[in-house]
Amino acid sequence: NIDEKPLKENDYYALQKSIGYVPQSIYLADESIESNIAFGYEKKQIDHKRIREVSKVAEIHDFINNNLENKYQTIVGERGIRLSGGQRQRIGIARALYKNPKVLIMDEATSSLDNITERNLMNNIYKLNEKITIIIIAHRLTTIEKCNKIFLLDKGEIVNSGKYEELSKTSK
Repeated sequence: NIDEKPLKENDYYALQKSIGYVPQSIYLADESIESNIAFGYEKKQIDHKRIREVSKVAEIHDFINNNLENKYQTIVGERGIRLSGGQRQRIGIARALYKNPKVLIMDEATSSLDNITERNLMNNIYKLNEKITIIIIAHRLTTIEKCNKIFLLDKGEIVNSGKYEELSKTSK
């Protein structure tokens, strides 16, 4: 059920399209940065303006624009070998945002980022909170400190929940 309504078989595709998922390890094809952000879309369907918008949210636009000779047309190499782990993660975040999801799931999606880049990126992500539902899986507490609701897990069981301020006082 979703919103108290049973899910029908023909609803599965629409449901899948409404979810953006960012895993810890991002798969990148040996293509351009732009093609990797718009992964699954034909080149003629790519919205270049949207590519730049989501790249700014993902804190990768300035790097692409200022450090890469071919900008968004730069080929990343097999599995993104020409990029750092943090740059690959930010492209993965831009990819998830490109399809304009209703739900964004981030599974350790910022683990390779330095603290400053992560803070800037998370501030950008939190600004989207009014438009989409965001589920963040993280080990770093600073990643989730602005979340509306936090669930603490221990061995797969929920052991506590609440806001960051409450949990930081009551949890170990």
